[in-house]
Amino acid sequence: MGKMESIVKSEILRLAKREVRAVFIPLRREVHAMRLKLSGLGKGFVVLDRLAKEQIRQNESKKMQMSAEPEEVKASRLTPERIRHLRQRLGISQRELALLAGVSTGAVAMWEKGKFRPNLNKKAALVSMRKLRKRDIKKILAAKSETMKKSKPITRKTIKRKKK
Repeated sequence: MGKMESIVKSEILRLAKREVRAVFIPLRREVHAMRLKLSGLGKGFVVLDRLAKEQIRQNESKKMQMSAEPEEVKASRLTPERIRHLRQRLGISQRELALLAGVSTGAVAMWEKGKFRPNLNKKAALVSMRKLRKRDIKKILAAKSETMKKSKPITRKTIKRKKK
């Protein structure tokens, strides 16, 4: 009886393995296909994430650009008080305003005293600063100071070398 029992047991085991295999193999194929899809989606997400970050950087740089429409510049009235108020609202010094506008510190002082008026280009820079926030101004100043540090200062020796 022991032999018959082991034969039935081995036959049941063989049939059970066959049934499990019949169900398991298609499932394994599906899992493999899903893993491939997931990998592809992950790679696509990485590319989209990179593009989104690049787009955000471009939008931030566009926001921080100091530009104003010509009609807006002509229509604006920049009095000495308004220039001083703009500078104080942005929390910057005369030197920093001069750096942003591309003029000397003395020119900014003269604008604020009312002895001189900014020309059209400088007026455009001042009008565009109205649209910016303190944080944007600080970023622009940091970027300009970095470029100033990288460039070599002009000294008398460099001027003499250029003349020769």
